[in-house]
Amino acid sequence: MLMRRRKARVEARARQAAFQAYVVADRRAPVSELAGQLLRKAFPDHWSFLLGEIALYSFVVLVLTGSFLTLFFDPSLAEVRYTGSYGPLRGLLVSKAYDSTLQLSFDVRGGLLMRQMHHWAALVFVAAVGVHMLRIFFTGAFRRPRELNWAVGVTLFLLALLEGFAGYSLPDDLLSGTGLRTANTIVESIPVVGTYLAFFAWGGPFPGDAITKRLYIVHVLFVPGVLIALIAVHLIMVVYLKHTQWSEQGKTNRNVVGQPMFPSFVGKSTGLSLMVFGVLAVMGAIAQINPIWAFGPYVPDQVSTDAQPDWYVGFLEGALRLMPGVEWNVAGHTFMWNVLLPAVVVPALLFLVLYCYPAFERWVTGDLVEHHLCDRPRDRPVRTGLGVAAIVFYGVLLLAGGNDVIATVFRVSVDGLTWIFRVLVFVGPVLAYLITRRVCLALQLHERRLLEEGEETGEVYQDLPGGMTESHEGLDRRRRYKLLVRDIPLPLAHPGRGAPLHRRLQARLSRWYYGERVEVPTTAEERLQITGRTADPVSGGVGSPQE
Repeated sequence: MLMRRRKARVEARARQAAFQAYVVADRRAPVSELAGQLLRKAFPDHWSFLLGEIALYSFVVLVLTGSFLTLFFDPSLAEVRYTGSYGPLRGLLVSKAYDSTLQLSFDVRGGLLMRQMHHWAALVFVAAVGVHMLRIFFTGAFRRPRELNWAVGVTLFLLALLEGFAGYSLPDDLLSGTGLRTANTIVESIPVVGTYLAFFAWGGPFPGDAITKRLYIVHVLFVPGVLIALIAVHLIMVVYLKHTQWSEQGKTNRNVVGQPMFPSFVGKSTGLSLMVFGVLAVMGAIAQINPIWAFGPYVPDQVSTDAQPDWYVGFLEGALRLMPGVEWNVAGHTFMWNVLLPAVVVPALLFLVLYCYPAFERWVTGDLVEHHLCDRPRDRPVRTGLGVAAIVFYGVLLLAGGNDVIATVFRVSVDGLTWIFRVLVFVGPVLAYLITRRVCLALQLHERRLLEEGEETGEVYQDLPGGMTESHEGLDRRRRYKLLVRDIPLPLAHPGRGAPLHRRLQARLSRWYYGERVEVPTTAEERLQITGRTADPVSGGVGSPQE
């Protein structure tokens, strides 16, 4: 009885202290207003919107495990004699970076688990960010008013690649050293200034003695700080701009329908975070990754076969292997096109296209309205085809990065396989675009037939003359709404031969994007309803060109 009274008094004091703290904070900041708005914010419940949360929780695991690893890792390249628990390497001269990584793996309690969880979390983080960006691209969620948030997301993806490369380059094993040697060559391939940049970054001729320390600071301080800041900006903009949503009954371009943040979204998101933590912990415990003791310490004059980087930069390795050896000497300067073009120009163009694509599509369509409804990929066949072509292009380069392994497993010629990949890197994306575009149009045609004839019931009837007919039933209102309420721009009218070149080019591109389409059968009343549900929430209609 006495214990219950004490417990009740403690709980009462805790509630009173929490209330007083809330009152103090509310008097000095708009806590009540912001909390009320945030707790009632509507979140979509479709599974595709959880990809960004997987990236977020993977990043949290990265920060937690990385903080643990930082306590034990020494980035110095000074040589020491290894005296740890791993017998095959005992007595060997290795760098302090390699030695401390071995100590983490074999002599620090839980060190190997933390290392492997950290590495797996990095792979999942980059993958989740990439797939999340694909979801945004294919559904058109990058359009106004979310262009700036798209640029923030592309920057996050770029920084994630840099962070991953810096991380797996730190242990100074044979694999990471080979990657740093490739990076040194890429930097040196930059015309005029490349050799100076490489000399500065590595602290002298390769392998230098400063690159690991500098990458360590970049990996644990600079890039994580920028990532945390950009993630915060990204989340704030998501809250401010609201989520996009799929076209369904009750969901229009002017409202936001979903579950409130508390308790529905908080409960689901907490469960998802625990699942991400649990899966990464299990993978770190049972799935070996980056066994540096098997690779051995880095020696500049040695390299092993089957030395591929992590998958997210594997496309660079593939591009380097596919590019023929071409060099120019101009005015005393060497242009190494076999390195500069695949490893500098191609990635730069890739990210330039990602940054500029929202503005390009807005210019092609002449569309200045706000969009809060997700596009179905089949309704935008050209955009979907371009996205699939980019995925195929990346996939071919990724496979080419392991051409030696593929040739060994299947017992084929490396040179022959390289030429196959050289052809596929150009032909594959074109075929992927054409096939994807036709599939999208075929799906649109199928849906038109469903709207006209209804869905098959599976029942077949025989008439008096002996003919066979199928029975159909009309689509329910929910599915009919999903098929009808879509926003596909009409191609721009040709401005005439006397118009400026950029206007004529805009009209041609617009006709390429939206000229071939499948119109759905609608009545005048349905067309009016569709226009109302897809109208600009700001102006109530189509934005003006002067906007």
